[in-house]
Amino acid sequence: MKRIFLPATAALTVWLLLTPALPFQRPPHPTGQGPDEPDANHLPNGKLQQDEILKEDHEKSLKDAAQLVELAESLKDEIEKDDAHVLSISSLKKTEEIEKIARRIRSRMKRF
Repeated sequence: MKRIFLPATAALTVWLLLTPALPFQRPPHPTGQGPDEPDANHLPNGKLQQDEILKEDHEKSLKDAAQLVELAESLKDEIEKDDAHVLSISSLKKTEEIEKIARRIRSRMKRF
């Protein structure tokens, strides 16, 4: 039993004695830059890049939503004035455009 503890104790003692003598190294900065250098996620005006992207995406989504409402209303008007047995090509194109805009809005929302 002494044979197991003696080498382990000796190794632990050496490690404890040498650990303070080793130079301290700071972990690398998460952005890969030093603390004095500007952060890569900040724009030159000081704002966060992700905040600006989110703001721009929000504005695009608002514009797309307005276009979506406009197309949906015009589609509703076309369907109301058409006969039950008539399929308008323009109505079909509007439904495809509505789907396209809705997918675009959804993909922006899922991004973050």
